[in-house]
Amino acid sequence: MSGHSKWANIKNKKGKSDAKRASVFTKIGREIAVAVKQGGPDPNSNARLRDVIAKAKANNMPNDNIERGIKKASGELNAVNYEENVYEGYAAGGVAVIVETLTDNKNRTAGDIRHHFDKCGGAMGTSGCVSYMFETKGVIVVDGEGVDEDTVMMIALDCGANDIQSDEDVFEIYTDPNSLGEVREALEKEGSLKILSAQVDRIPSNTVKPDKDAEAKVLKLLDMLEDNDDVQNVYHNAELDDEDDED
Repeated sequence: MSGHSKWANIKNKKGKSDAKRASVFTKIGREIAVAVKQGGPDPNSNARLRDVIAKAKANNMPNDNIERGIKKASGELNAVNYEENVYEGYAAGGVAVIVETLTDNKNRTAGDIRHHFDKCGGAMGTSGCVSYMFETKGVIVVDGEGVDEDTVMMIALDCGANDIQSDEDVFEIYTDPNSLGEVREALEKEGSLKILSAQVDRIPSNTVKPDKDAEAKVLKLLDMLEDNDDVQNVYHNAELDDEDDED
């Protein structure tokens, strides 16, 4: 689940069942559709599409699925128009939550998101009610095996990154959100680091530690949101003891 620990998100994705993996492919397929609609079907001239394709490959999405998604969005196959929407609210225990969606039915999605919040002891709020608590950054996660922090820092800064942090067995490289693709491509060309993930993230300025009862409700909400096909990303500011085990 997206949040302040990007590596936890990657580990959770790797542990998903085939059904969950299919859901991830569905979500990425929608991102491909939006990217093509905005910038065209050629990744050489469409930076957003290049970033989505890189994300698809990092999630082991088959090339046939990627190519079919591009063709569908460019009009060669029957296409669906998806609208981007962001919802904000509070989960149990005062935890701030941001939900990014891509949907072909805004009313259905808004109703579903509100229902998820209500069912789990939270409340959906108005636009801007919690987003000020988060900073948007590009986050590139690289494998830390066999490399030290000074080496990663030197390579990352040379490639245009702003900062790096060590997190378990990986390094998180931070960039300006508009420079994420450029820095990722520079790292790929440099060739000595293994990139595990690259995407724009919302980093909370402060975190909240819910009590045990509230934490169970927060985890239930995060699970429900992630299982919704219209939901692309979920961000929160909770410190969750059981987050790695939520699957």
